[in-house]
Amino acid sequence: MKQAEEDLELDVDADLDDDSELDMDIDDDSDPKRGGILQSTSKRVRMIFSVMASPNRIDILRILNSKGPLTYSELKSLAGFKSKKESGKFAYHLRKLLRQSLVALNKSERRYTITNLGKLVLSLARQIEERSIIESGKMYVRTSSESIEEFNSHKIIQSLVREGSLPLELAQKITEEVENRIYKYQTTYLTGALIREMVNSVLLEHGHEEYRNKLARLGLPVYDVQEMISNLDDVDNGAEGLLFNTGQKVFAEHLLTNILPKDVADSHLSGDLHISNPGIWSMIPDTIFVNIKELIEDGVDLGGKYLDVSRIPASKQLDEITSSLSVVIALLSKEASQEIVIDGLPSLFTKHSKSLPELEQKLTDAFATASTTSKYNKTSTNVSIRLQLGSDAKTINAIINAYKNYTKMTPVPKIGLIVDADKGKITDVSQAAAEILSLGGKVMFAKGQTSSYGVTSGSTKTSGPLSITLQSVSINLPRLAFESNKDETYFRARLALLMKPALASMALRKKEISDLTRRGLNPILAKNTQYMQKSSVSLVVNLVGLKEAVFNILGFQDNKEGRDILHKVIETAADVGAKKGKESGDIVAISMTETEGSARFATLDGEKYGKNSSLNSMDADFYSQGIVVKASEVSDLTAKSEVISECNKLSKLLNGGLLVGLQIDKDAKIEDIKKSIEKTSGLTSSFKPMTSATICGECGFKDEPFDDKCPKCKSPYVV
Repeated sequence: MKQAEEDLELDVDADLDDDSELDMDIDDDSDPKRGGILQSTSKRVRMIFSVMASPNRIDILRILNSKGPLTYSELKSLAGFKSKKESGKFAYHLRKLLRQSLVALNKSERRYTITNLGKLVLSLARQIEERSIIESGKMYVRTSSESIEEFNSHKIIQSLVREGSLPLELAQKITEEVENRIYKYQTTYLTGALIREMVNSVLLEHGHEEYRNKLARLGLPVYDVQEMISNLDDVDNGAEGLLFNTGQKVFAEHLLTNILPKDVADSHLSGDLHISNPGIWSMIPDTIFVNIKELIEDGVDLGGKYLDVSRIPASKQLDEITSSLSVVIALLSKEASQEIVIDGLPSLFTKHSKSLPELEQKLTDAFATASTTSKYNKTSTNVSIRLQLGSDAKTINAIINAYKNYTKMTPVPKIGLIVDADKGKITDVSQAAAEILSLGGKVMFAKGQTSSYGVTSGSTKTSGPLSITLQSVSINLPRLAFESNKDETYFRARLALLMKPALASMALRKKEISDLTRRGLNPILAKNTQYMQKSSVSLVVNLVGLKEAVFNILGFQDNKEGRDILHKVIETAADVGAKKGKESGDIVAISMTETEGSARFATLDGEKYGKNSSLNSMDADFYSQGIVVKASEVSDLTAKSEVISECNKLSKLLNGGLLVGLQIDKDAKIEDIKKSIEKTSGLTSSFKPMTSATICGECGFKDEPFDDKCPKCKSPYVV
């Protein structure tokens, strides 16, 4: 029936208003002197021009050119003929195009397509349109707001004054020069981006770099965008991954060109400093220590933010608490770039310890649900659950068992455990911890409020409502050593000089985050934790490559004298930090923890100084981060052993935290891991077991060790 209706419409001999008179003139070929091929060709050309005279027919050609083959009804709808009254009009226009062979019908598929002649006519129409604009002396701008406007130089002046804060007289001068260039190029269609490029070029030529930075367009070259789309192996969280990567590149560029002081931005780009996660550096903090019990029992107030998220009332029942827990973890993960350390979880479930199997199952489900939250970077924001041994053993064991179940289900867990054995026995949980580590789970052993990266909380309270650390600035100590001519005193002086702008930028960051949080960017921090009133915010500077700087480059031996130099370097940094913190009223601390800047520093220094003997003596392609102890050697160590003594000495000097890694062999048995954990806990206050579980990059299988290919799906893609 529908097909018959379409055929009927195309057969209608309608005399429609917009070009029927023109058609009659063209059809009337009354000159008897014309004939033959010339007459036929002339008529043919005139008929094609008659087709071009209708905007509706040009639109139909454009739609078919961009959308490809379309059915009658699809084409009719896209062309804007939606009412039944317009059916005859649409059929009339389509018949004209068919008769002149500008559009063809594939009868087997019942789809219309533009012909090569139609494409030629469409191109000709576009050229005529553009040439007419040139002849009229007008130019049009394709704006960033998806519109075409006639070029108006006054808008350039307005942008220069509004966006760049240029004086009016200078704005007029720059605009006049830009306008002259535009008319010189005789460009038919301009774009907002092209005009901005011309403006910035003129500003640079006149020495106004500061104004140019304010007016620069932030974004990515077409090639980079295409590369991101082509290389999807690096994207494991769908379209969000692409969007986050793209957005962060824009905000990172904004940070380096318009927010950070120029000397700090240059230090980062050159490799003296490293700023982690620059795309979100001035938006959210790095690590948050929070008491989850208070949040869930009081209910989470999101205000007018996240209106599509179910509201969380005060929770009392087990179902309510576990459901709220997964939502709170997911929401909190959006407000920190590196880690959320959760306190108070065992006490939240104390009243529900009678039904432990049910508690374990519901916690497993809560962890699994919370793990679906999006991530800003390739590495997820860690969520670490801190367990203080020595009380409520049943609930703690239930949490550990639930976490073990979650680890089995998750190839790379984003949730981890931090075990505090200060008031309890490590042997109570060492077996379960060893099993979790063998499955690729994350367990950190630490006394006090310490993150899984080894960063300590700056709060003096053991269970305060909130503590925040900003630690995403690392200093490249080997670079300073390279440029100190093996003069240790000069090396420490350069460190002190570099710390001052670094701390100034972190104080600026603290202010930016506080301002954005107050304005609602981080609703949980703003509304539920009284961020501005009660939180403790620490500024932590991370030292990278201390051993390489002192031993490999400055030339000291790894003996007592050399280690004394290590200590002096840390003391220098701590003294400068304490002094600057006192001046600004901030808590400033020094740390040696894990950062992706380590590999970047080593790469940049290798390119700058060449693969000299100093870099060749490194054990890996990254600089040292904290201290690594081999699990296979722990059984022979005592508190007086050199490596342990040095580890504990550095822990006292580094008030921001020291990451001590316990390197576990790949083929270590669970019993071996258990013994290593128990022995190491008696030697040092905090350490992080480092294991490597083999995971299939295709299906996520990790139930058993394998080398070449996955035993489940046979994929050779192993991570």
